[in-house]
Amino acid sequence: MTTQLGLPENVQACLFDLDGVVTKTAVVHAAAWKETFDSFLREREGAGFRPFTDADYGEYVDGRPRADGVRAFLASRDIELPEGDPDDPPGAGTVNGVGNGKNELLLKKIRTDGVQPYEGTLRYLDAVRAAGLRTAIVSSSANTVDVLRSINAEHLFDARIDGVVARERGLPGKPRPDTFLAAAHDLGVEAAAAAVFEDALAGMDAGRSGHFGYVVGVDRVGHTDALYAHGADRVVKDLAELGGAQ
Repeated sequence: MTTQLGLPENVQACLFDLDGVVTKTAVVHAAAWKETFDSFLREREGAGFRPFTDADYGEYVDGRPRADGVRAFLASRDIELPEGDPDDPPGAGTVNGVGNGKNELLLKKIRTDGVQPYEGTLRYLDAVRAAGLRTAIVSSSANTVDVLRSINAEHLFDARIDGVVARERGLPGKPRPDTFLAAAHDLGVEAAAAAVFEDALAGMDAGRSGHFGYVVGVDRVGHTDALYAHGADRVVKDLAELGGAQ
């Protein structure tokens, strides 16, 4: 049985990813990663380098903590870098240096173009909260607070587990379920009574391995089959499709 929100009746809390679910920033992340990796590969391998692709983004980077994404993609190209330090400058030949270069590009793009929310998600959040369900934002981004404030949506979440909190608590990122499990704990509910809302394949994997009560895939880029294959119970193009958000 499902409620008017399109969720099983036992669901008491909703755990939302940020980029690609709440805000239209996934495409900005993808562009920043491509510029970062293509520059790195061009400098390392010359003009004949093999560019970073959309498939690379979905397989190795999307949804993962920044450093994990760097490691995973470079490993796919048989490249290994020293870890370095979290405050390594952009351009340093380390995992953290490459990741910080990407973040610098991302922030420039956000400052230039701004951040826009998915209005269907905001309406759905209002409906969820009006129904008495608790909400959390769960993101690998260290910029989550600034992004939520920029769209005046910080008040829509009762808990936040983002890149900053995950580092403070020593939580591994997606595809591990630890950040979602921490959000459910902070909301006072069991994983089986929480629904996960994600657009990334790594987020689907986290929802499945964490044994959450319901996992909703949000398909913004035409990969419905992959979202189901990675553990979605239902896939929608917009959360308003679930109901209650008219």
